[in-house]
Amino acid sequence: MTSERWPTELRLARDRRSLRIAFDDGTAFDLPAEYLRVASPSAEVQGHGPAERKTVPGKREVEIVAVEPVGNYAVRLVFDDRHDTGIYGWDFLHRLGAERAERWQAYLDELAAKGLSRDRAR
Repeated sequence: MTSERWPTELRLARDRRSLRIAFDDGTAFDLPAEYLRVASPSAEVQGHGPAERKTVPGKREVEIVAVEPVGNYAVRLVFDDRHDTGIYGWDFLHRLGAERAERWQAYLDELAAKGLSRDRAR
């Protein structure tokens, strides 16, 4: 697997609520754990096609507990809700950063349309 982007920094925040990633093209992004969790590239979230994609509610307080390298092309993020099946390639992480505002608003719109919340059900 090849990537057009190459990370120059990858750092989990001390509070485990965000991941900082900088790239060799000069861009850098601080990506919240909640955003990374609900946008996971895993089949559990994305399904096996657009019709199977899931809207994941209740992740406002999620934390990243581990960042594990996958070859030299990606990382696996392990979240405190036990989700650990997403493989986040460098290009995907760059896209998440570059398109964050639009993707986040689309997620919020999906939650509202489905009557779901960012907060965990009690």
